[in-house]
Amino acid sequence: MMVFKERLTWLQIVTLVRGSVLSRIWGRLAVTTAFAILVTEAHELKYLDASLTATPFSLIGVALGIFLGFRNNTSYQRFWEGRILWGRLVNTSRSLTRQVLTLIQAPPEEAGAQQACQRELVHSLSAYVHALRIHLRGETEAYADLARLIPAEEVVAMSATSNPPIALIKTMGERLSAAWRKGWIDAFHLPILEASLSGLTDIQGGCERIKSTPIPFSYTLLIHRIVAVYCLALPFGIVDTTHWATPLVVILVGYAFYGLDAIGDEIENPFGNDPHDLPLAAMSTMIEVNVREALGETDLPALRPPVDNILN
Repeated sequence: MMVFKERLTWLQIVTLVRGSVLSRIWGRLAVTTAFAILVTEAHELKYLDASLTATPFSLIGVALGIFLGFRNNTSYQRFWEGRILWGRLVNTSRSLTRQVLTLIQAPPEEAGAQQACQRELVHSLSAYVHALRIHLRGETEAYADLARLIPAEEVVAMSATSNPPIALIKTMGERLSAAWRKGWIDAFHLPILEASLSGLTDIQGGCERIKSTPIPFSYTLLIHRIVAVYCLALPFGIVDTTHWATPLVVILVGYAFYGLDAIGDEIENPFGNDPHDLPLAAMSTMIEVNVREALGETDLPALRPPVDNILN
């Protein structure tokens, strides 16, 4: 999913809640603020001398900002690479459809069989794109929906494999091979079609690499712990200077650090269902519409619009 907003004013952006990271961090921020209030009250009412020097917090704050920036840059690189791969999927799908429609040529008396073959290939390609989205999101129950594009027995056979999208690529390769044996594909054109199928495999491999290789957990764990300890201990370092305003300062600093920490978590896997992940359902539907329109079909699914400013 992805948040889509119309052009907003500066004030609207600043005051916006939906689509912000606040929904993910409000709990930890509330606990930190409540603790800061207790420390401030105990210190100001002389129940406890909670003052520490601010120097360690300044040094740790700078280092923590650098670590969070590095982690978020790494997460965004993964997000952007995922978007590049799905952009390649769009282009490869359109190119493969054009190749299927122009490079598969049967004798006039077999025109009907040729069109049926082309339709099967394009529908299998549409099913592949949806299957890749389902595979990346782990929504295995959704494979049954592909029966509107390919025969039910193919859906069953595909779903029984460990990697259904690859099974669909194999099926497409077998159909191309059968067309070549019938003489419908020139020997010089077959490598072109095969290269497009290999391109689909390469794209899928890149997506699976991102999904199956998260940022090392030890690094994520360390950042989470340092952010939590820093924000909870911050009142002890500033209460002598900010006094009753300490909780307000802790809210501002905590929102920045907790927010940066949560954003890194949210975009680390671009193929999930978080509001800021890639809108794979909308993209796969768009690809299906594009390739099936090339067949002249009109009974197409509607393109997915954003719902409450979120595109799935």
